[in-house]
Amino acid sequence: MGIGLIVTLVIAAVVVMVAIGMYNNLVRMRKQVDNAWAQIDVQLKRRCDLIPNLVESVKGYAKHESGVFERVTAARTRAMAVSGSGADRIAAETELSGALKALNVQVEAYPELKANTSFLQLQEELSATENKISFARQHYNDSATNYNTAIAVFPANILAGMFHFQDASLWQITDPAEREVPKVSF
Repeated sequence: MGIGLIVTLVIAAVVVMVAIGMYNNLVRMRKQVDNAWAQIDVQLKRRCDLIPNLVESVKGYAKHESGVFERVTAARTRAMAVSGSGADRIAAETELSGALKALNVQVEAYPELKANTSFLQLQEELSATENKISFARQHYNDSATNYNTAIAVFPANILAGMFHFQDASLWQITDPAEREVPKVSF
C-alpha cells in the first residue's frame, strides 16, 4: 500500500468525520428550535385555558360588550385550531393578543369588576403567562437565529442543502400595536 493511498484515505476519513460532526450539530440545533417552540406552545395553551374564565368574569359586569367577547372567543378558537410553528400560528396568536387588549380596555369602564378578587386573580395569572410567553418567544428566536445561521454558513450550507434543512421562522410581530405590553389595572 502506497503512502499516497494512505494519505488519501486519511483525508477522506477526516472529511467524513467533519461532515458527520456538522450534520449532528445541525440536527441538534434543529431540535433546540423545536424545543423552544414547544415551550412557547405550553404558555400559549395556558393562556387559552385562562381566557374562558376571564371572559365569563367580565361578562357578568359588561353584558352589553358582546362584540369584544365574540372577538376574544373567535380569536382563541382560531389560535387553538392552528398547530405548528409557522407564520399562520404566529398570526393567530397575534390576533388573540389584540383581542385580549380590547377586552382589557373594556374592563377599565367597570371599577367594580376591577375590585373582584376572582377577576383580579385571573388577570394576574394572564399577565404572568404573557410574560412567560414573551421570554419563551425570545428564547425561540435566539435558537432559530443560531440554527438559521448554522445552515447558511459555508461549508455547513452544502450539507444543509443536501439534507433539506430549512430556515426556522422567527416570531416577529408585524402590527405596531402588538408591540405594547398588555396593561393590567387593579
